[in-house]
Amino acid sequence: MPLIPLTLTDFDALPASSSSANFLSAPRPDPVVIEGAEPGSPDRFFNRELSWLAFNWRVLEEAENPAVPLLERLRFVSISANNLDEFYTVRVAGLRELAREGNATPAADGLTPAQQLVLIDTDARALMQAQQRAFATLRRELESAGIHIVGRNRLTRSDRTYLEQVFLTQVFPVLSPLAIDPAHPFPFIPNTGLVQALKLERRSDGKELRALLPIPQQINRFVRLPSKSGEHRFLLLEDLLLLHLGSLFPGYKLTGDCQFRVLRDSDLEVEEEAEDLVREFETALKRRRRGEVVRLKISGGAPDDLRAVISRELRVSEDEIIEIRGMIGIVDLKELVLDQRPDLLWPSYTPRVPERVQDHDGDMFRAIAQKDMLLHHPYETFDMVVRFLQQAARDPNVLAIKQTLYRTSHDSPIVAALCEAAEDGKSVTALVELKARFDEAANIRQSRTLERSGAHVVYGFVNYKTHAKISSVVRREGDRLVTYSHYGTGNYHPITARVYTDLSYFTCDEALGRDATKVFNYLSGYAPPQELENLSISPRDMKADIIAMLEAEADHARAGRPAQVWIKMNALIEPEVIDALYAASGAGVQIMCVIRGICGLRPGIQGLSENIRVKSIVGRFLEHSRIICFGNGHGLPSSEARVFISSADWMGRNLNRRVETLVECHNGTVKEQIVGQIMAANLYDEAQSWVLQPDGQFHRDSEAAAGGFNCHHFFMQNPSLSGRGSAGADDVPRLARHRDVR
Repeated sequence: MPLIPLTLTDFDALPASSSSANFLSAPRPDPVVIEGAEPGSPDRFFNRELSWLAFNWRVLEEAENPAVPLLERLRFVSISANNLDEFYTVRVAGLRELAREGNATPAADGLTPAQQLVLIDTDARALMQAQQRAFATLRRELESAGIHIVGRNRLTRSDRTYLEQVFLTQVFPVLSPLAIDPAHPFPFIPNTGLVQALKLERRSDGKELRALLPIPQQINRFVRLPSKSGEHRFLLLEDLLLLHLGSLFPGYKLTGDCQFRVLRDSDLEVEEEAEDLVREFETALKRRRRGEVVRLKISGGAPDDLRAVISRELRVSEDEIIEIRGMIGIVDLKELVLDQRPDLLWPSYTPRVPERVQDHDGDMFRAIAQKDMLLHHPYETFDMVVRFLQQAARDPNVLAIKQTLYRTSHDSPIVAALCEAAEDGKSVTALVELKARFDEAANIRQSRTLERSGAHVVYGFVNYKTHAKISSVVRREGDRLVTYSHYGTGNYHPITARVYTDLSYFTCDEALGRDATKVFNYLSGYAPPQELENLSISPRDMKADIIAMLEAEADHARAGRPAQVWIKMNALIEPEVIDALYAASGAGVQIMCVIRGICGLRPGIQGLSENIRVKSIVGRFLEHSRIICFGNGHGLPSSEARVFISSADWMGRNLNRRVETLVECHNGTVKEQIVGQIMAANLYDEAQSWVLQPDGQFHRDSEAAAGGFNCHHFFMQNPSLSGRGSAGADDVPRLARHRDVR
């Protein structure tokens, strides 16, 4: 989709739009009356779990978006399947445990765990069927594009000869066929395990045998076949196995089969008084592997006796079984997103290197010392964050490095830089969060690597996760020590930084440096920091500060001053904060929210939220940055506004049970970039926006989606204000100018 060219620096120069997704200029819709949705009533909230499912529906619907390239649409199907798997293994597993214990405590929206499970089951089953329909449609389009998933009946003689060698050399050595009889009890099937269940008959005497054939996860699900030029042909691994059953069960013939896949409870329980936290997590990881089955997917039309054995041995009830007529385990469709077909992928994009860094020949410290710098990933390369730490590791003037690590890549260049610094004799402190769900084992490995290099490794708190994104470098410059700080909204993960939109704020501001040091001392020594100068942290004071600033904005509205709040984050569900937003709306504060995923707030309801609008953006990149802007009595945008970036979504876990940061940005250029570019473009976006309705439905304006403004395209094609250096900012478009700038 072509980008609307922008050469002027005034939002008024943009094409007028009446699309409901355009929050910047389209009129606010009239509020509606919804009986029961009022202050104090549970009906003022949307259910967290159903809101998450609604988000995953939006992800899946991108698979049907004709503006998205074909293989990227296939990727969206895979992402939606992976999301749903994780949802079941964590959220549904937790609700299931509460319901089994008889816990009837209602959530904020008034639904008990048992009631939520019923609603989740209905919606999730519909979602899984929709995934199958989406894949069936895409499979036909893939065929037309020369990408074929071949069935066993379409194999040629040369295909079979080729597959014989593939089976013998690459598959057969890792297979473990398992008989099921009194001498061979039903085996353990791990989480996400995919299994072919077989009914066999011995040719010599007709004796029946039941067996399981686990499909190895160490091998690609799709086996590539020899193909003509310009074509790509694949066979599913399970079809390859069925093709060679004679090698696995010689003397038997197949009389019936089905496929099944299990999901297990993946939550961790850790003893808070453990003497050795790392060993306690290693033990907990082993327990998680054997968690109870929370969902069983099985082939539609499976033989009754096989289905009965499988469900009995896995101890699943009928309501936990889902029949699938199609491909089980469609998360594996990601294997078909082929680099060899760039014509079916997003156009390639090379992130920018900030001009100011180039002005200083790549020296990050000189670039930061000149002026605070905000990078917007993935549009500006995450390599600058890596370079910052690599240069710190090799700079003889650097004395100390402190770093939080929540998630990072397997061969992390950041961990390597920290190890290099420690081996060079620098003081290196790394806060490694062991409780980063599904990354616990990787983080244990990283912590041991760091310890071997001589770094100080700390694990924060047992009862709080450390989710803050901070890096601190202390450097000797002449006769003083200067602290260079990096505050981020996303993880120190070079791989996800290519597709997640996040902010990196580099500064050598003394107050922010002192704040970073106090937070690290808190994490390593448990002493709560006093008198933070430019920072709020949870669980200590962030929620209270957010509510206080919303109340201050309400005071401005009551006094007749301009009152606006712009919010961007991944989830908004914390009841006290939502109530504070409702109260601000009631006072006349205009509130516009870009919430990618879960949202418990009901916008546009008379007497509750008539001044609040909410949208979700789902597109090429995963919206991940957290931004909060308060008009501060001057409206938005304004140079007097208070502008914050944060590591925290507004959820109970982030504000009450995690260590998070809320960082105020004072630099004028940084503030203008956040408000006039980043937030304005998100609020103006039409092409990728879904608007939340008062009844909980999300509406997408199909006409605006087909030809409207696309914020991702805007950021890809236009430079950012911060970090321009000698290039200047004359060519940088602002979608919204400060009210006090003429």
